[in-house]
Amino acid sequence: MDKAEFDKFADEYASMLASSIKASGESPDFFSEYKIRDLAQYLARRGGKAAQLIDFGAGTGSSVPWLRKHLPNATFTCVDVSEKSLQLGRQRFPKEAHFVGFDGRILPFEHGSFDVAFSACVFHHIEHALHVPLLCELRRVLRPGGLLAIFEHNPFNLLTVHTVRTCQFDENAVLIRAAEMVHRVQKAGFIDIDRHYRIFFPGPLRGLRPLERWLRWCPLGAQYSVFARAP
Repeated sequence: MDKAEFDKFADEYASMLASSIKASGESPDFFSEYKIRDLAQYLARRGGKAAQLIDFGAGTGSSVPWLRKHLPNATFTCVDVSEKSLQLGRQRFPKEAHFVGFDGRILPFEHGSFDVAFSACVFHHIEHALHVPLLCELRRVLRPGGLLAIFEHNPFNLLTVHTVRTCQFDENAVLIRAAEMVHRVQKAGFIDIDRHYRIFFPGPLRGLRPLERWLRWCPLGAQYSVFARAP
């Protein structure tokens, strides 16, 4: 997790992201919101609590407005290694969330500080040897029974692979297979792990997206989610 790399792109992140996903026919807001909506729906189905949420690798806070919309009663803490990104987040959402830096290894919070740990397409930017230690850190700061929610790009989707290869801030990214992410989450001590594939239809075919509820087992979606519980 290279602080300098993310500081370098902080100012242009939104425009670069919009350009890189243009072929999907959707905006960055679409991808930000569907993840939070999925999270809120998962919590509602499982009766989970979300009073305190940590957004791990939050960058400039693009998830904050959707967190406010779909989880309006929660308190949000946005964490990132890029101080420049966090500064932009504080400017964008001065009263909507707490923005906290960390050293890329140890989260600056007490044990059991959060009900939910959320991460949106962050782990492919992190050295793979650090995945399990960082997942252990997320488990440490979750309360017993707390929810881990990870969203990642699917390396089996050709459009996703093309998007990552042509995106400047993904130049050092290494995509992770869903099965491998599940294994790492399990190795970090999480239980009750669920995996779902998401986004099978691009923007021009969005009318078909109601069919996705029956396709979440299929490993061809553009992204996938892994939900798990802290013991």
